[in-house]
Amino acid sequence: MNPNLPEAERVADYPRPPALVASREHVRVEALGQLLADTQRSLRVLETFHPPTYYLPPEALQLALLQPAPGRSFCEWKGVARYFDVVVDPGGPGERRLRRALWSYPDPTPAFAPLAGWFGLYPALMDGCWIDGERVVPQPGGFYGGWITSRVKGPFKGDPQHPELV
Repeated sequence: MNPNLPEAERVADYPRPPALVASREHVRVEALGQLLADTQRSLRVLETFHPPTYYLPPEALQLALLQPAPGRSFCEWKGVARYFDVVVDPGGPGERRLRRALWSYPDPTPAFAPLAGWFGLYPALMDGCWIDGERVVPQPGGFYGGWITSRVKGPFKGDPQHPELV
């Protein structure tokens, strides 16, 4: 490991209930051939055995690419989430869509109030996600939105090599 870089965070040491931590890392996301997000302002949710999930402020996203999607989900810590599709050329002959690719908590629980209106996304559905120039590896399992980089150390929930965490 490079002595000039901080030691990797062990996700086994993350708390439960999760922590919400502000970050100034450079986050870049591309989807359907478009720049979806670019920011140096995000919130990380750190939960035991999960790689961080990044939430991005609405002003960092190309909101014109988002359309509300049907369905909701419930998180015991954050509350009720609503979903969004990423859509290019909506209604046109070249329409392309990533269904339920992002989510947001319009009215989160008090402990997660700073997340209100911010967006989480599934890295596995995107063309690519980067943290400070490093390409993100999506958290295993279709349900999870964690971002794996060299800065975090597993094992990670959802990894089939660790069925005790699935």
